Amino acid sequence: MRKLENSELDRKSIDDFKKSDKTPLILVLDDIRSLHNIGSVFRTADAFLIEKIILCGITATPPNKEIHKTALGATETVAWEHHENILEVINNLKKDNVLTLAIEQVESAIFLQDFKVEKNQKYALVFGNEVYGVAQEAVAICDGCIEIPQLGTKHSLNISVSAGIVVWDLFSKLNWSENHSKS
Repeated sequence: MRKLENSELDRKSIDDFKKSDKTPLILVLDDIRSLHNIGSVFRTADAFLIEKIILCGITATPPNKEIHKTALGATETVAWEHHENILEVINNLKKDNVLTLAIEQVESAIFLQDFKVEKNQKYALVFGNEVYGVAQEAVAICDGCIEIPQLGTKHSLNISVSAGIVVWDLFSKLNWSENHSKS
């Protein structure tokens, strides 16, 4: 085996990225404090051709030197917008027939491995603050909740790690799996 050079990876240009069909996922980041976490989510969103990121509340926005350190240019490719109020964002997404899912540990959450995607459905994944998670008011109006199973002594994962896990899982189910409903 030989490690590939960057020139062999056939990466998209910024224009090609913007013209590409996107994965029907919207990432909603509410009150994220860490600029590095925000940048990491942008980079994950770029890797999987995510439709857009919605930054809410105190979540910082590009351009920002600290976000750029981990995003490595993904703020130039991934569409994003900022809104103050997470509840308005969720309600507007629902009006647009986007299925809103909080990524949180709640009663009646669906474990990630059991979540089935539906063809022709757009999803918004809501991620919350590093300490407090997704606000209860936001959880209450989402269409559902997905929980990442955790077996160790800790009760949470870093938000950028959670985003990577959930995005990869849904991306793979949407693109390569028979694990979706026929619609």
